[in-house]
Amino acid sequence: MRRNSAYKGENQPKAPRGRKVTVKEQGTLLPFLFQLLNEQSKSSVKMMLSKGQISVNGKVTSQFNTPLEPNDIVNISYERGKVAFNNPLLKIVWEDDSLIVVNKKEGLLSVSTTRVKERTAFHILSDYVKKSDPRNKIFILHRLDRETSGLMMFAKNRKVQETLQSNWNNMITQRSYVAVVEGRPERDTDLITSFLTENAQMQVYVTAEGNGKEAITRYRVLQSNEAYSLVDLELETGRKNQIRAQMQSIGHPIAGDYKYGADTDPAGRLMLHARKLYFIHPETGEEMCFETRTPDAFISLAK
Repeated sequence: MRRNSAYKGENQPKAPRGRKVTVKEQGTLLPFLFQLLNEQSKSSVKMMLSKGQISVNGKVTSQFNTPLEPNDIVNISYERGKVAFNNPLLKIVWEDDSLIVVNKKEGLLSVSTTRVKERTAFHILSDYVKKSDPRNKIFILHRLDRETSGLMMFAKNRKVQETLQSNWNNMITQRSYVAVVEGRPERDTDLITSFLTENAQMQVYVTAEGNGKEAITRYRVLQSNEAYSLVDLELETGRKNQIRAQMQSIGHPIAGDYKYGADTDPAGRLMLHARKLYFIHPETGEEMCFETRTPDAFISLAK
């Protein structure tokens, strides 16, 4: 196993990506492209044309009204280069042919709900990968709560998704969070082992052994002023709302987490951040290690 070395095969020549289509009816280029690329917006199709990604009978053209005759060959290239990504709620920190690792801001859903379809990390990244090729897709690997910020990742094909999800506990080598909790835990470091279940209101809570799923979290107090403590939390299991429910169960809920027992909301957000994500790359066998900064508000509150 190697750690964070260059991606295998990145210097090997790749066949150009594109589509070659034979024209069946007389017409003009732009309406033909709109119909052919109906998965894309009209503005993105026009952009491809203006960027020289369309050729007719081997000749690149940017003319919308280029005439087409039956048996003409239209070639669409997806080799324009890396598409720019700029979104205030999401930052891409790593991308290759298999995976996208992002740093998500608090307030953004990971995936859609019955009420929210488009303003999600999944939807934003789906739109992004389709700009390179409308056949591209992304696949869910795990989730972060809407009000939790930090690192998460998505697969770019079904095989990678299945490999990671079926070997999650072995391939995810470290997942750790930082949080600001109310008060100061009695122990500066401890291993919390409990059993979690969910009620009809979709709230997770600690229950008796054997009545729920085992959850294991190791925490360490980084700094404290007694009113608030900054803690590092390393997951050994990945249950829904695991950290939130377990910190409530020991009497130190996460600041801003009214759902799980908090009395205060000093930063106007749930003070939980996914800071580290280490995993074995499913294609290369390397250990990939990603870390983000602890939010400034977390540090200042627990000074």
